[in-house]
Amino acid sequence: MAPTPAVAASSSWRDDEGERWPSGDVHAWWPGQNQTLCGVPLSRARLGRLPGVLWVDAVWLQGTADTPVMAMCPRCTAATRPKRDRGGRRRSGVTGSPRP
Repeated sequence: MAPTPAVAASSSWRDDEGERWPSGDVHAWWPGQNQTLCGVPLSRARLGRLPGVLWVDAVWLQGTADTPVMAMCPRCTAATRPKRDRGGRRRSGVTGSPRP
């Protein structure tokens, strides 16, 4: 498996060199699977696979001003972050019964 997922998107556009880039609804996707990281089936959602575009490239592309509008899936964004950076509840060092 690749260290970073590829992109599946509802539409795409081509740059001056002819490369396809995502636009519209953008999801993270592991090549070889039929669903995105957030669980959306690719065929039912009519998402096009862009195996040559990595998720980190799509996140960078979203920040540039001269690209078409992209809506990054928040669930896929959360799934691609390392677990230590996700936040959430942290356990204290004491475990035991909740009752006195």
